[in-house]
Amino acid sequence: MQPKKLFTFLAAAVGLLVVPLFAQQLGNGPVRIIDLALLYVLLALGLNIVVGYAGLLDLGYVAFYAVGAYMFGLMASPHLSENFESFRAAFPNGLHSPIWLVIPAGAALAAFFGVVLGAPTLKLRGDYLAIVTLGFGEIIRVFLNNLEYPVNVTNGPRGIGQIDSFHILGVDLGKSWDVFGFTLPSVTLYYYLFLALVVAGVVICYRLENSRIGRAWMAIREDEIAAKAMGINTRNMKLLAFGMGATFGGVSGAMFASFQGFVSPESFSLQESVMIVAMVVLGGIGHIPGVILGALVLSAMPEVLRYVAGPLQQMTDGRLDASILRQLLVALAMIGVMLARPRGLWPAPEHGKAAPVAVK
Repeated sequence: MQPKKLFTFLAAAVGLLVVPLFAQQLGNGPVRIIDLALLYVLLALGLNIVVGYAGLLDLGYVAFYAVGAYMFGLMASPHLSENFESFRAAFPNGLHSPIWLVIPAGAALAAFFGVVLGAPTLKLRGDYLAIVTLGFGEIIRVFLNNLEYPVNVTNGPRGIGQIDSFHILGVDLGKSWDVFGFTLPSVTLYYYLFLALVVAGVVICYRLENSRIGRAWMAIREDEIAAKAMGINTRNMKLLAFGMGATFGGVSGAMFASFQGFVSPESFSLQESVMIVAMVVLGGIGHIPGVILGALVLSAMPEVLRYVAGPLQQMTDGRLDASILRQLLVALAMIGVMLARPRGLWPAPEHGKAAPVAVK
């Protein structure tokens, strides 16, 4: 690695490690926003595999997020023991699953649901695929909202609470940790966990992009008929794309459940799914740095515009609802960005074109 690149990576690593230490001086609120932004980065990286690499428009991606969150909610709360005699006999205090079990379980369960979604949609593309995946996401949300009777699995719209925080090497991420006289609050500890998962996700995505599988996905994205004629098994490649993308959603959902300590169907609405798609498209579809930038911008923008919506509401004597006004401002900002940067904030370099030569 060139010394300049090595220095850049080291500087970025140091910056990412100290960001929460400075942010927590302003309180837990800013660090919490950064934590959620990292979760959205992980979600956007997973959706980028489906949309960016394989070219499959998925509007139901939030379903895998929900599956991972509810899986952890059931595995790390007293809910099952309170509602099922068999679980109460085996686990009187409820299940308290460790992180080394939760992450593989969340990834595997979400991957299974990804294949279940992908199997019936193999011959669909474009708008038809988008409609089917949108319906799948809504079906999962409706099931979560109604699986309270006759057997209480999800607790319906009331959601699942009392979810455990993660314990790593004897450190409870749900409590503050004193290190050499310096106190790290819970939100900062979760930041480092989420950052480690994002770094792992970026490495996996880069490895996939440069692998035979990644090139096969891109061939399908560019021309599925030509890819099939060249011997690529498009059926298996599509299923693999859905499964791999869903694993990121499942892991993110498990992290979200532990971080919040509570999950309900309201957190997994269609608006969330559309927002994740917007992060991928706005940042630069198929380009990992662009996807990360898009996720950070769109996750932080509503919080920043919160300080703009308040004064505008006061100017109108309270006639406009602040939350509605904030959504309007977010939409206008997105429209402005797409008009100014139609290929995204940080688009992928166009293939087949020579790099620009600097004029001396």
